[in-house]
Amino acid sequence: MKIAIASDHAGFGLKEEIVKFLKSKHIEPLDLGTYSEASVDYPDYAEKVADAIITHKAEKGILVCGTGIGMSVSANKKRGIIAALVYSEYTAEMAAKHNMANVITLGARTMNKDDALKYVDIWIHTPFEGGRHEHRVKKVRDIESKKR
Repeated sequence: MKIAIASDHAGFGLKEEIVKFLKSKHIEPLDLGTYSEASVDYPDYAEKVADAIITHKAEKGILVCGTGIGMSVSANKKRGIIAALVYSEYTAEMAAKHNMANVITLGARTMNKDDALKYVDIWIHTPFEGGRHEHRVKKVRDIESKKR
C-alpha cells in the first residue's frame, strides 16, 4: 500500500514521525512535503495529497496541520476525496468503517505523537463496512457531481 502524506509547517514534526511509522509497518509513504518548519500554506499540501489519490499515485492520504481542520476543509474540495478529521480511536475507526475516508487529517497541536500513530494504524487497518453505509457514501459522491 502507498499512502501520500503531507503537512504544513505546524504539522511537519508529526508528519516526519508518521513517515517513520509507516515505513516500520512496510507501508510506502509518498512524502509530498513540506520538508521543514518554514511557514507554508496548508491548502497547497492538501491539494498535493488529493491529487496523488485522484491520479492513483497513492491509495490513501494523511494530512497534518496545527488542528487538522484546514487540511480537511481543503482536501474535501477535490472531487473524489473524502477527508475525515480524526482525533480519537473511535473517529479513526469510523472514518474508515462508515465513511470510507480515503484521507485522514490530524492536528499536531491537538494530540500527542503516540495517539496520532495509533489513529493512523486503526484507520489503515479498518475495512469499510459497506451495507447501509454504501448508499450514504454514494450520496456524498453525488453531491460532488451536482451543478452549482
